[in-house]
Amino acid sequence: MQQISQLQNLITHYISKKKYGTTPIELYEPIGYIMSLGGKRLRPCLLLMGCDMFGGDVEQALAPALAIEVFHNFTLMHDDIMDKAPLRRGKPTVHEKWNANVAILSGDVMMVEANKLIMQVPDEKLRPVLDVFNDTAVGVCEGQQIDMNFEDREVVTISEYINMIRLKTAVLVGGALKMGALIGGANNEEASLLYAFGEQLGIAFQLQDDILDVYGDPEKFGKQVGGDIISNKKTYLLIKALELAEGDNMAQLNYWLNIKQFIPAEKVTAIKTIYNELAIREHAEREMNTYAQQALLNFEKINLPNKRKVILKEFADMLMVREF
Repeated sequence: MQQISQLQNLITHYISKKKYGTTPIELYEPIGYIMSLGGKRLRPCLLLMGCDMFGGDVEQALAPALAIEVFHNFTLMHDDIMDKAPLRRGKPTVHEKWNANVAILSGDVMMVEANKLIMQVPDEKLRPVLDVFNDTAVGVCEGQQIDMNFEDREVVTISEYINMIRLKTAVLVGGALKMGALIGGANNEEASLLYAFGEQLGIAFQLQDDILDVYGDPEKFGKQVGGDIISNKKTYLLIKALELAEGDNMAQLNYWLNIKQFIPAEKVTAIKTIYNELAIREHAEREMNTYAQQALLNFEKINLPNKRKVILKEFADMLMVREF
């Protein structure tokens, strides 16, 4: 079994060597640019871990692992256009550095490149792996559309929100693990258990992200704390607060959600005070822990020796222990 750092180094080296094309330069240069912006490479690393866990050849899994990372960055490139985001990992987004048309077309090529990489899976395993990849890709797009739909809706339920983050975030975690397991030689039942583990873990991870956005240390969290509050983003915390608030709390919540001109720090403080009075953080942490526990139950059902499961278990623990 290879350590997490070894797998991350493998995928980072593989990414650094990959060439996507040369001309027209406006089509291919943005791909190299966004792929060079870094990130933790969690999703391709999960695919490699899934393969390694079942005794597969990790080198054989590098191309599909890169496919997952290329696809993920393709979605980020297009999401940034939709969100009109100026920065990605502290650098100008592709549509800002070039323009929106370039970003759209380069993103389209990234989706094609991801499929070309998936096609490097050995023929006897290609069909089931490709099915997982395609289902995952469609799910991510569905999740993004549902998230955009939420912007125009006054009422979003907790169950609707959980389904949105399952599609937008968690299916890619589960899909990466399942693809790796299938490449590594797992049967469909074992691969499906690993998928369920990843999906539940991905939901827990996103719920933790919601909590960190309000209660995290900005230096440790890596981005602005309170950003979701400032933008009225419908996270678990806001949806739960709207569900529980009454009287003055509801009046204050509606005031801050509808006001157009405000001092960001004042809005964050006011909404956070309401959250504290309604014990929203505790509700969110219980929900997060429920999904984390479900993930581990599925993981324990996988019929492998513990020594083969320990690296992925450590990785999951690392994901869920981020400092506030």
